[in-house]
Amino acid sequence: MLSPEQIDALMTANASALNLRIAAEHRAGVRRYLALAASMAALVEGLALAAHDESGSVFRPVAPDTGEDA
Repeated sequence: MLSPEQIDALMTANASALNLRIAAEHRAGVRRYLALAASMAALVEGLALAAHDESGSVFRPVAPDTGEDA
């Protein structure tokens, strides 16, 4: 779980990296969301996964259909 100081640091760093100004009246809501997101991430990170839990999806690009017969 992130401390309030860590959440503030995360908010400040991300806003700076994105050149995003967070209005004073929105900062409390952003803090609440970051705390919620961190708690959800902690739940996911706490799950033990095995190789069979992976989706195994593989991206295979295909040429776009141009509508012309080759």
